[in-house]
Amino acid sequence: MIRTTADGRVRTVTIDRPAQRNALEPTDLDALEAAVTETDASETPVVYLRGAGEDAFCAGADLDAVAGLSDPEAFARRGQRAAAAIAEADAVVVAGIDGAARGGGVELALACDVRVATPAATFAEPGVQFGLFGAWGGTARLPRIVGEGEAMDFALSGRVVGAAEARRMGLVSRVTDDPRSVTTEIAQNRPDALCVVKERLRDDAGDEVRERAEAEAFGRLHGRYADDIAAERE
Repeated sequence: MIRTTADGRVRTVTIDRPAQRNALEPTDLDALEAAVTETDASETPVVYLRGAGEDAFCAGADLDAVAGLSDPEAFARRGQRAAAAIAEADAVVVAGIDGAARGGGVELALACDVRVATPAATFAEPGVQFGLFGAWGGTARLPRIVGEGEAMDFALSGRVVGAAEARRMGLVSRVTDDPRSVTTEIAQNRPDALCVVKERLRDDAGDEVRERAEAEAFGRLHGRYADDIAAERE
């Protein structure tokens, strides 16, 4: 089950299956995609993705569902669509990771713009231990975020990484007792500026194309907020 609540400029999306350590069934992936896609970034510029309970952020795919798959490739595609919805959302998506993130849970976190862990957070890609691997876009995003060497070690070993090591690797950007506080910090900023900065940072075009688009976006925002900028100088 995917549950959503709104509080001012932050929309909280909760993976709410604590008895299953927030493991996801196929319909949960569709609901997660919809929850993020339907967020209006002009009104709610920040989405906070979390897991219910205190045991896990998300344990990945529900293994009962995986065992009974008739079309595993289609299931992988559903997970990829959910992760892509997170990565491509106009809103900034912050993962608040408390407890275990495993397999697909790591991959959904990798799709988020900001990953914040509590000291109790742990991360692993254990699928290799029983002959599978995460296929929700993680093999593409992980090396971009932590570098190829760290990605190989983490993904091929299946080992569990704690919050401090995840911070050292660059898997998360902060470790704090209150990950949600980061959403409040981000949400205080201008929604359209957040959208543009996310778009520019996510752009994987060549440097010349990116720099031209960056200058154009800066010009748009400057024109929109010229008076406010001038007021800041007074």
